[in-house]
Amino acid sequence: MMSRRESEGAAGTARLPEWLETLLSTRFFLACGAHPASPRNECNMFCLDCPSPSPPFCYYCRSHRHQSHRVIQIRRSSYHDVVRVTEVEDVLDISGVQTYVINSAKVLFLNERPQPRGAGAAAGKAAASPYNCQICARALLDPFRFCSLGCKLVDTKTGGRGATVQPGDATNDDAGGSSKNVVGGGARPQGRRRKGIPQRAPFGS
Repeated sequence: MMSRRESEGAAGTARLPEWLETLLSTRFFLACGAHPASPRNECNMFCLDCPSPSPPFCYYCRSHRHQSHRVIQIRRSSYHDVVRVTEVEDVLDISGVQTYVINSAKVLFLNERPQPRGAGAAAGKAAASPYNCQICARALLDPFRFCSLGCKLVDTKTGGRGATVQPGDATNDDAGGSSKNVVGGGARPQGRRRKGIPQRAPFGS
């Protein structure tokens, strides 16, 4: 017999739109093959009405093939894909997802991003934030539950039993730019052992 939380998770999964996972896994901003010489040929449009999987398309393809369809436009912020709240709030449950204001418009990030690290301003804000994503532990600006639509999807599909990590356990993948999470009671990787302080040879008498 399923628990109440598992039942709610199953119901939430049933309500997920068919296009959501395709949206989150799509690679946007590639040049459109049908309009290679056009100035606005980046594929940053996504159709909600075409059968999934629906490939992204450009501004010109929208005019020709999707004129009567529901279409959302993907934008970029700090090299990551975002979508405006006004374009998805009526077709998707976005409650609990952190919003940001970019160019005077509220946006959501599609997927999880690497954690800020180092000594910069972003890393300082992350360390001081009392709020964290319940899935990837990324620092949040406000008391939301998730940093992105992707993390909310993980929570919904697992019935609230997503791979939650602690803020100190999330590290960056320097080669690929993605974050790796340490889950559960596994041992955390140890850094290089610090060498001893070098001693200067004593002066001769």
